[in-house]
Formats: sequence, C-alpha cells, structure tokens
Amino acid sequence: MTALDETHDPQATSWVEGADGHPEFPVQNLPLGVFSPPGGGKRGGIAIGDFVLDLAAVAGLLGRDASDAARLAAGETLNPLFADGNAAADALRKGVFALLTDAASERDVKSALLPASECRLHLPFAVGDYTDFYTGIHHAMNVGKQFRPDNPLLPNYKYVPIGYHGRASSIRPSGGDVRRPQGQRKGAGDAPEFGPSQRLDYELEMGIWTSGSNELGSDVKIADAAKHIAGLCLLNDWSARDLQAWEYQPLGPFLAKNFHSTVSPWVVTSAALAPFRVAQPPRPEGDPSPLPYLLDADDQAHGAYAIEMEVHLITARMRDAGLPPERLSKGPMTAMYWTAAQLVAHHTVNGCNLQPGDLLGTGTLSSKARETFGSMLELSEGGKSPLTLANGETRSFLEDGDEVIMTARAARDGCRTIGFGECRARIAG
Repeated sequence: MTALDETHDPQATSWVEGADGHPEFPVQNLPLGVFSPPGGGKRGGIAIGDFVLDLAAVAGLLGRDASDAARLAAGETLNPLFADGNAAADALRKGVFALLTDAASERDVKSALLPASECRLHLPFAVGDYTDFYTGIHHAMNVGKQFRPDNPLLPNYKYVPIGYHGRASSIRPSGGDVRRPQGQRKGAGDAPEFGPSQRLDYELEMGIWTSGSNELGSDVKIADAAKHIAGLCLLNDWSARDLQAWEYQPLGPFLAKNFHSTVSPWVVTSAALAPFRVAQPPRPEGDPSPLPYLLDADDQAHGAYAIEMEVHLITARMRDAGLPPERLSKGPMTAMYWTAAQLVAHHTVNGCNLQPGDLLGTGTLSSKARETFGSMLELSEGGKSPLTLANGETRSFLEDGDEVIMTARAARDGCRTIGFGECRARIAG
C-alpha cells in the first residue's frame, strides 16, 4: 500500500483558481491524462480544478526525478511513464503538488494551465490488451437467476476470478456516439434473426490500468500485484444483450461486447487513491477461502476502495425539454468479490505477460439493493419490469438518443473527496 504523505493532506490548498472547492479535481487528486490544446497535438497533462496542466511546459520547473517523469508523460500516451512501475508517476505527483501549492510558483506555472473546456481529451494509454472480469457477485447472481433460477452461480465462481479477453481497438474516451451494433439474435424458432440490437445495455464498471510488466512465462505474486496498478478509471462496457444470449455459448462474449467500450479519460493514480484503500468485505459464511496464490493478508486488509459510483440517463425527449439527467443507480466499488490485486495475480499466474497500459475491467458492479444495480438488464429484470422515468418515459433497454453518464467519487472521513470525471456517450442509432 502506498504510504500517505503531504500530497494527501486534506488541508492542503492550491493557488489555482477554483481548485480548492472543486468536487473532483482538487490538488489532492492530480489525475493524469492525454489532451490536445486548441490547435495543438496530443500531450500529457494533469487535471487541477477546471484546468489542465501541460506537463511539457512545466518540466523545467520540477526537481530532477519529477522533471524526468514529466518528460516521460509529455508524449501522446502515458505508457512510457508507467513502463517501470509507479515510481516515476509518484515522483511527478509530488513535484506537481509542490508547484501547485506554492504561491511563489504561480507566475511561472500559470501559462501552462489551459481551460479544460477548451481541451480535447484522449485515451491515456495505447491499450495493448483489455480483459473484462466478472467480479460483481450480486450482478452475477441477478443475471444468473434470469437464466438459471435454481442455480444462478456456476460452481467455479467463488474459486476463480472469471474473465474474458475483450477488444482493445474499440475502447474510446468519454464523449461521442455509440453506433447500435448489428448481429444475430434468437428468432422465433431455431433459426436466428439478423439486425440491430434491440436490447442494448450499459454496464457500470471500474477500469484498472496496469503499470510495469512481467516477462512471458513469469507471474506477478499477490503480495506484489498492487505495485502493478497504475490507477483507476470508470468503464462502461456496452452490451447487446440479445446478441449475447444467442452467441455466448460455448465460448463466451463476442460481437455483443466488442463494438464499443467507453472509459473516463483521467487516470486517478494509485498514489491518489491511497487514503481510500479499505478492507475487502469478508466473504459470507460458508464461502471458500481464496486459494493461496490469491490470498495476502495486506491485500485483504487494504485491497478494496471506498469509491461510490453512479449512473445517470438523459433521453432525447429530456434533452429537448431542458431536463437534467436522471440517476438510475448508485453503488459502491466494494461490491467486488475479488480485489484488484487478485485480478492481476490471477491474470499472470499462467505466465501471461501484462504490459503498461493494459486495461482490466471489474465487470458490472451491483450490490444487493435495486437502487445499486449497474445495468438495465437487472433494473428491468430482463425487460419484464420496464423503468418509468420522471418524465413518464419507460425503458427496458437503451433507445436511440439516450445518453448514459457515469461518475464516481472516492470519499472517506478525514480525507479530501476526489473524483474521476465523466464517462459518457450517446446511442446514435
């Protein structure tokens, strides 16, 4: 676990206008990303309040280690910054924190601050590989009951972190449109129908960005796995439920999942999240203990995150009427049955080589209560109980013009609350 230092001080203030009262990006956060200023190319930056700090522009103002790190982060991706783990990013965080909290630095730094509203945000990494897990046990139970009422969880679920290899090329940053996917779905008889998905859904997930690497044929031990987590983001793994139901046997998700995945563009680093590490919730009585390669006392004591996640929806009719988005659900990241470190350890136990900037999805995170459910499949009970929105519209699944907006906050008593920015996209049809 990352040790707490001056960058986590909840009383720390910044000279950057609006940063101290910012709901997501105060100086205690300093998430990393890649942006383009007006008329400029891609480059690394840090979010502070309503501004983006151009790292290349301040590299010369930082101490040696932080300056070297700023130059690693100044290019079109953050992969070089995390190539050897988190040490460079941690040095950069401390150096930038010092600049942004020292009033004497304002004159030299201010010109490197660009209004976030004028910048375009990109994927923070060149994503080599993407793996989506299935760690939300309540989601797994809710979905399983729809297909196997008497046996919703398969026998392996509580022993092995379930996952599948997703499509890295269709990951996109927040904003823009999602094309409604086409494919085969079950018809009236044994033969399928072909056409646009009629059961398009979102999935509320957290994304785990990896740092460092392991050689092919080696593994990352559970005690070291947290060192391979660069940070977190929000992830919406869009799902075509009708395509999925037809194609998933015997090999699992394919066209129902690979058409688009949306992530929030800021990487909230492991260092920033250190104050929000909490104990992994104990397993229910009678559940098996993780196998030894997945069990570490420190990870069980500090391997979960105190993060609250929300999903909002705005329909075309709501937008035209000037209505605000409506919240569909809110729930905690502690709904994970497995910790992030356990996912890293399991992913590599067979010798698979992770690379900097690989993305691991947690899977849909739902808790027991309906208001925490992280997908429309659950909220509408597979379409049997459509949602009624405040303006009278109903939804079983997403319709053209619907825009899904996900947000998250890390919050804990005695700590400065930090956020992740938006993960949003609109169904274009």
